[in-house]
Amino acid sequence: MTNSKTRLQSVMNFIKLAEQQANRPQGSVKLLAVSKTWPASRLRELAEAGQNRFGENYLQEALEKISALADLQLEWHFIGPAQSNKTREIAANFDWVESVDRLKIAQRLSAQRPAEKPPLNICLQVNIDNEASKAGVPPDKLMELAAAVSQLDNLRLRGLMVIPAIAETEEQQLDAFRRAQQLFSQLKTTHPQVDTLSMGMSADLQAAITQGSTMVRIGTALFGERRTPNKQ
Repeated sequence: MTNSKTRLQSVMNFIKLAEQQANRPQGSVKLLAVSKTWPASRLRELAEAGQNRFGENYLQEALEKISALADLQLEWHFIGPAQSNKTREIAANFDWVESVDRLKIAQRLSAQRPAEKPPLNICLQVNIDNEASKAGVPPDKLMELAAAVSQLDNLRLRGLMVIPAIAETEEQQLDAFRRAQQLFSQLKTTHPQVDTLSMGMSADLQAAITQGSTMVRIGTALFGERRTPNKQ
């Protein structure tokens, strides 16, 4: 517990300092704990230390943790590939999906969202560097997808999620995040409810916050070196 609390405090202090250096209001950047491959017991420790927002990549692993931690008031984000055969359980069990890059997936999530639950919060994943190996809507197709997603009854369009290409220099990091921020600003002009720019991980946290990230996705700094994944 002490270790989890110390790690969380260290990350929060770093975020606070980065906000100050970027002349941004304190608390303007939220922390999403990327908890894939870690057992529910480790998440519980972090939750007891004050973290309530968790991101999971693998559906079956996530469902087990959601069940094990049902006594806690946690916010669950699905950040892995949202495949058609998984949308029903994703729609039923998560509060956010940050990896929507196709209208078909959005339509299934909306249709399968349980009626008693509030609209599912959605971030559109943008392939900011147009990498052939990476998921995400191309930047020039974003506005078309956003317009369609915003019309779906059981979804709430909240913003964008980006994972830039690995950068060799800080300037390359800043450039990718700058382009993402410009897309985010453009999106807000037609969808004023949009408020979330999910970008930045342990290796590029500072650059992401400098360029306007409102949610950073941190795993290693909170949990330690990644465990061997059990993909499902």
